[in-house]
Amino acid sequence: MTDILTDRTTASASGPADGPGTGDAVVLPTANGRATARTTGRATSARTNGEEGRDRAAGRLGLDAARRLRTLTGVDEELLARVRYERSKYTALGGVVLGTSVIAGFSMWNFATEALGRVSVAALVPTVIWMLFVLNLDRWLVTPQPSARRRVGPLLTRLLIALMLGAVIAEPLVLRIFQTAVEQHVADERTRVVDELRTNLVRCNPVPSTTRTAVPKGCGTTYILSFGATPGEQAEELAALRSDAATLQKRVDVDTTRLEAIDSEVRDECRVLIRMASTGLYQRTSECQRLRGKARDYRTTHHTGENEKRLAGMHSRISGIEAGLTSSRAAFLKTRADGIQRRLDAERAKQKEIGALERIRALDELASGNAVLSVGVWLVRLLFVLLDVLPVLVKYLSGETAYDRMLTGESNSAVKIHSEEVRLAERRATANLEIGQDAIEQEVRRHRVESEAALREHTATMNIRVRQAVNALEDEIRRSSTV
Repeated sequence: MTDILTDRTTASASGPADGPGTGDAVVLPTANGRATARTTGRATSARTNGEEGRDRAAGRLGLDAARRLRTLTGVDEELLARVRYERSKYTALGGVVLGTSVIAGFSMWNFATEALGRVSVAALVPTVIWMLFVLNLDRWLVTPQPSARRRVGPLLTRLLIALMLGAVIAEPLVLRIFQTAVEQHVADERTRVVDELRTNLVRCNPVPSTTRTAVPKGCGTTYILSFGATPGEQAEELAALRSDAATLQKRVDVDTTRLEAIDSEVRDECRVLIRMASTGLYQRTSECQRLRGKARDYRTTHHTGENEKRLAGMHSRISGIEAGLTSSRAAFLKTRADGIQRRLDAERAKQKEIGALERIRALDELASGNAVLSVGVWLVRLLFVLLDVLPVLVKYLSGETAYDRMLTGESNSAVKIHSEEVRLAERRATANLEIGQDAIEQEVRRHRVESEAALREHTATMNIRVRQAVNALEDEIRRSSTV
């Protein structure tokens, strides 16, 4: 690409100088031939200069774009100028690096919008940061290194970093591709969760028949609702009242059956009339009177009338309790329905926007249940991972280039020059130290000589003084002896 642009620029720059349109007049056979030739030459020259300017501007633009793309590969333009035929290769490699960073930015945009639940300008901040980070990281991965082909460790490290980066970038793009299926699965899963919650709430909160209702199996505090009043107490009272009424009903039935038998005997016996011999009147037999007394005694001793009134009161009370129990059960069902609805609304409130983790889990569940979908998902993932690893693969699978060898040579030369400079500096520093040490030793010797000379001078002075004192003393002694 760069060579083509360079050739175009060179051709544009050299074309007007060699071509016939640089001011050469095209003479037309007219009466005013000189004026016509001058005008035609100017027009041709202006047109040629304009085309030349456009070609130069286009060439500069292309060169600038190519140079900026090569900047993404970390090459040295001065060194690359010595092997101009490799410019197109590194320009293409810079385009690959730029393309992977754009893909990474699009992936982060999808991830940020999914995390926020909507398309927002705030998603641009992590998108730009992630894009620049991936761009610089890929630039570091493909930047030519001296003697890189001889070292396996750095190569494997860069490939491993590229693979990990590709896996991170690929996941949001895979979720974007399978977005429809993932969202449908999440919606179905949320509906299933709500239905299961409703079923458990209904099962774990039945209509109580007693005040001590056992908690159904599998129901913890999660599914138990609290109620202010339940129809359990009225149900217990109604059950006890019905039991008493049944017992009393049996007793009343037995008494009624016995009384009906006695009354039947009374009717049969009292139907017969006998004539009194003394009065000639008809009257009941004594057996009839006895049976009637027996019936009265039975009613008195067995309290049949009171039991029937009591039984009627019980039935009336049972009817009232049943009506109250029906309304209480209806109120309980309404309260339970309201409580269940509140729980369902709270559960739906939690299910707001579909998050990234929920999408990943849904995609894994879909893939685990469908082999074809699983293969498709992994193929798409591997495709994006390969695209993200592409800069490193293009760099290290293309082999060692002349630029790499030149870079290695310059690096080795720079290392040798630096080593020699270090040795020279070391020698210079050592020489300076030795010179300083010699100067110090000379100074020490000079001070030592001066000290010895001063000591000798002091000793001579003292000796002179001693002699003078001795001479003066001898003179004094002589004078004394002479006197």
